[in-house]
Amino acid sequence: QENEIKLLTAEIEHLKNFGCLGVSPSLEGLRDENAKLKYRLNFLRKSLQEERSKAAKSMININSCLQEIFGAAIQAAYPDLENPPLVVTPSQQPKFGDYQCNSAMGITQILLKTKEQKVSPREIAEKIAKNIPANECIEKVEIAGPGFINVHLRKDFVSKQLSSLLMNGVQPPAVGKRKKVVVDFSSPNIAKEMHVGHLRSTIIGESMCRLFEFAGYDVLRLNHLGDWGTQFGMLIAHLQDKFPDYLTVSPPIGDLQAFYKESKRRFDTEEEFKKRAYQCVVLLQSKNPDFIKAWELICDVSRKEFQKIYNCLDITLVERGESFYHDMMKDIVKEFEDKGFVQVDDGRKIVFVPGFPVPLTIMKSDGGYTYDTSDLAALKHRLYEEKADILIYVVDSGQSVHLQTVFAAGQMIGWYDPKVTRVAHAAFGVVLGEDKKKFKTRSGDTVRLIDLLEEGLKRAMDKLKDKERDKVVLTPEELKAAQTSVAFGCIKYADLSHNRLNDYVFSFDKMLDDRGNTAAYLLYAFTRIRAIARLANIDEQMLRKAAREEVLILDHEKEWKLGKCILRFPEILQKILEDLLLHTLCDYLYELATTFTEFYDNCYCVEKDRQSGQIVKVNMWRLLLCEATATVMAKGFDILGIKPVQRM
Repeated sequence: QENEIKLLTAEIEHLKNFGCLGVSPSLEGLRDENAKLKYRLNFLRKSLQEERSKAAKSMININSCLQEIFGAAIQAAYPDLENPPLVVTPSQQPKFGDYQCNSAMGITQILLKTKEQKVSPREIAEKIAKNIPANECIEKVEIAGPGFINVHLRKDFVSKQLSSLLMNGVQPPAVGKRKKVVVDFSSPNIAKEMHVGHLRSTIIGESMCRLFEFAGYDVLRLNHLGDWGTQFGMLIAHLQDKFPDYLTVSPPIGDLQAFYKESKRRFDTEEEFKKRAYQCVVLLQSKNPDFIKAWELICDVSRKEFQKIYNCLDITLVERGESFYHDMMKDIVKEFEDKGFVQVDDGRKIVFVPGFPVPLTIMKSDGGYTYDTSDLAALKHRLYEEKADILIYVVDSGQSVHLQTVFAAGQMIGWYDPKVTRVAHAAFGVVLGEDKKKFKTRSGDTVRLIDLLEEGLKRAMDKLKDKERDKVVLTPEELKAAQTSVAFGCIKYADLSHNRLNDYVFSFDKMLDDRGNTAAYLLYAFTRIRAIARLANIDEQMLRKAAREEVLILDHEKEWKLGKCILRFPEILQKILEDLLLHTLCDYLYELATTFTEFYDNCYCVEKDRQSGQIVKVNMWRLLLCEATATVMAKGFDILGIKPVQRM
């Protein structure tokens, strides 16, 4: 932007001097051109000002800052090295400083391989340390062991960053150009109830969207419903038999799952019904109005049931099912044919993708389309019409080969370049019961999601009553808020706190335990932190005033440890934006809560008289550390889709 401003300023000067160049465009044209350039210049200046103001309020990613500093030091020390390793990590123990740069070992190997120079890592570390440029964050560095560079941060730098956080709130780190992200998640099937298998995609997808939105991306949340296909033939045929006047009187389908099972049983046992079902599919796909009406009725019943679950879990989605892409599929088949990628096999049109043994079937022998066709159409639409820079599919691991084949086909035909556009499958494992087998009911059926959520609410209330929170502590309204916060928070957190690539065991007892890395523990810790200032009669206005005026003293080792932990938030988020593994955020929030407990146990925030219990002294800088901890925890909860309560 700065370069463009310089160029535009020069251009305006150039236009002023047009007469000297022997060129005589019409004066009106010249004025227009000048006005356009000035408008663009003003717009750029304003947007650059906004960017700078935003950047000034953003939380600094300390790890990224240190990487820049050490990158410059390595460049100065070894200017001939191409892409030298840059490894900066938080230190595990205080005696090794606050961060460590471990690049020296890697550089030793490179010098040996490329230049046949044998230099000790310690010598390299010393040379890097001597070339560290002037900066505001490093107090000192020490060389340890074979060549680790231990970094000690400046206390005034950390204190200043904490004050900025308290005054500006948790602002996302700057991410550069605003990119478009499309996230495909949840995606249940019409006429089937959402079950425990849909839980993971829904929770993980929602949380990813919240993270990308917070980081300043333009996010489109898509629900790729299974709302098209041969199953609608049997459903419509059954609807015609059961509710013959469905076109004029809305059919009272109460239990869509039972309705689906009835139609499936008839499809499997009645030959005449099966023939009619196939005819219904043909009439639906040819857009016969009566059949479209029947299809819409069935979809609406499902939508209402799905929405109950989305409301409970606070999920926001834009519905765009398979039917949305139906009219595009003919063109997809033609494009693959025109480019010579299609082979005919027993009447089917198939596409082999290099590196994948199973071909994609883009047209069946009866002329119908498949999931492969609709997924290709969806991929192209998201790339070309939505202009996605990042595309994320939150779909179970079982679909991995299928999705990788579809992505590779998109690359093969030239729809996108993976170096420019990121297309990722955020795969996840299955939910297991406590017997380590697939999570089922006692009768062996799949667990309905709505039943699971209702059971969660019941157990959360039982837990609150066990702790006698209903007796004196909470009003009925507060008790209800705590119940939903704990129930849905615990279900979400239990999922998100596990590495999504692994299967995880669903256990209400473990997730509602208020000890260890659970939502129950974190929510309780959060309400305790929020209560500290309240019990000291310090309101928000007083805290804001103190944030502007007080210097955060970080002399006690536990204050220092907590201050650094709070400021690691942006680097945690940056890591998740790269690898899409949300359990890292859960681990961080648990570490923050336990680090806070250490601080609170060792550092008096509010000092009271032992006899009277009267407040004698309020250590304001420590209350500000409490506030900074709670502010970061609240944003972490928000990204995870968890709603804390003020009283618990």
